Amino acid sequence: MNNILLVEDEKNLARFVELELKHENYNVTIAHDGREGLELALEGEWDAILLDLMLPSLNGIEICRRIRQQEQQTPIIMLTARDSVIDRVSGLDHGADDYIVKPFAIEELLARLRSLLRRVENAEPAQKQTKLSYRDLNVEKESRMVLVGEEVIELTKREYDLLLTLMENINIVLTREVLLNKVWGYETEVETNVVDVYVRYLRNKIDRPGEESYIQTVRGTGYVMRT
Repeated sequence: MNNILLVEDEKNLARFVELELKHENYNVTIAHDGREGLELALEGEWDAILLDLMLPSLNGIEICRRIRQQEQQTPIIMLTARDSVIDRVSGLDHGADDYIVKPFAIEELLARLRSLLRRVENAEPAQKQTKLSYRDLNVEKESRMVLVGEEVIELTKREYDLLLTLMENINIVLTREVLLNKVWGYETEVETNVVDVYVRYLRNKIDRPGEESYIQTVRGTGYVMRT
């Protein structure tokens, strides 16, 4: 039996949808508030989330964005009375899988839900992520995702490759020449000082004010991440 989270502040509508879903043998949990909905979404195991756009305390777009920072697979259907192209595009851009405009026929919602659940069931199993961790810095290799705490850090390909090389060699001092070869390749014609430039870019993105840098400089040699 599929577990569905419904985040909807219109209580009459929420109750109606809940009854229809239960009639179709879904387990349903309801949240009427945005923050409560986000907490439930992140704490529970859901087969799908039905998410209203306009909610008290936290809107559906922000909830969807935060869910996608931690959970990529759970289907999300946005429910909203706002049917402008901008609203639809914004919802989809922030991670929603589908979008249905109020008032909607319950048969259409159920059909879209079934379609999304079938898509998930038929999809290939998600690739297991190889994770590297250093302090509160985490790298998921297959998805190329970088997180400092719970914050997703956007890196360029070169910045990511440099960080990954350092994290795969914790406590090993890597010279600028070694980093240049590993990240830029043996055939590169760039100067070794490009490594210093990219280390600075990385520090600007991952370091936190007042805390020791993740990447330590070994004067005259290169760089290291030390435990």
